[in-house]
Amino acid sequence: MPTPIDTCRQAIGPLDTGAMAAAAARWDMLTKPHGSLGRLESLACQVAGITGQPRPRLSERLAFVLAGDHGVTAEGVSAYPSDVTAQMVQNFIRGGAAINVLARLVGARVVVVDMGVDAELPASPGLLLRKIRRGTRNFAQQAAMTDEEALACVEAGMTLAETEISDGRTWVVTGEMGIGNTTASSAIVAAVTGAAVERVTGRGTGVAGTVLARKAEVIKQALERHRPNAQDALDILAKVGGFEIGGLAGIILGAAARRCPVVLDGLISTAAALLAVGLAPAVRDYLIAGHRSVEPGHGVALQFLGLEPVLDLELRLGEGSGGVLALSVLEAACRLLDEMATFGEAGVATEDVP
Repeated sequence: MPTPIDTCRQAIGPLDTGAMAAAAARWDMLTKPHGSLGRLESLACQVAGITGQPRPRLSERLAFVLAGDHGVTAEGVSAYPSDVTAQMVQNFIRGGAAINVLARLVGARVVVVDMGVDAELPASPGLLLRKIRRGTRNFAQQAAMTDEEALACVEAGMTLAETEISDGRTWVVTGEMGIGNTTASSAIVAAVTGAAVERVTGRGTGVAGTVLARKAEVIKQALERHRPNAQDALDILAKVGGFEIGGLAGIILGAAARRCPVVLDGLISTAAALLAVGLAPAVRDYLIAGHRSVEPGHGVALQFLGLEPVLDLELRLGEGSGGVLALSVLEAACRLLDEMATFGEAGVATEDVP
């Protein structure tokens, strides 16, 4: 009997090449020199292929912010204590975080989800409780989660996609919150790509010097201890991942199955995308890198996935902030494709247009 992941994987088809060809042909008819809108043209064509609409009109903007804590913070790898995760979740609910400000700017709905915060958060308007357990285990000592927990957080993300996303009409931004999650994400990037731990480990919440060196050493020793299978995304997630990361991987799978573009944020979101692509390679074509983080592992992950970021603003906040910022550019690309006049409609001569 097929599992939910199997069913989701089977629902993720290739891009609609007919819609992409029609979009490309329309770009060439619009009142501008050929190719003059650069990557805006290719981005809109990708969205056309994702949605199956030659002139894509996506009416909903949705930013997921999944939260979870990490047992590995016991190793002194973060500049902040773990209880900041729960405090920031309350800030998201109240609308006071960066992601809330940016979401209001672009008209995006923010969905805040407790996937594994190490606190018993009360039921509140604006918060979905999908807790797998109170934080992962310390992967410096043991696997971050059981195989069953790894599967559960991915499936929870897929269910979130099913209930929150409108087929073919939603811009899906992946965001997160979790003290210690750059440590887990760097471990995932190293495990999937084979890159050296020192190359993919960055400052995260602002660590430097001996603490940064300690962070890299913790990741290196954990990978040597657990030896995650680079070809098995669930094995990597269970051994060195996080509940919010697994949930994001599930959302990415579910969004692709519903033919919606997934706009990735930074390192943690892209680590989740590496796992999602590992589970369903066809997902790769549904991904758009919202920005390039200054976290070194993010560049490695983007290169591995073959993604070129929309923005490069030296961000490293998380929360989905860079992904939401990119929505304005992405929507501009689609609006230009849809609303610009053709040469014929504008009565502009084309004989001398290059």
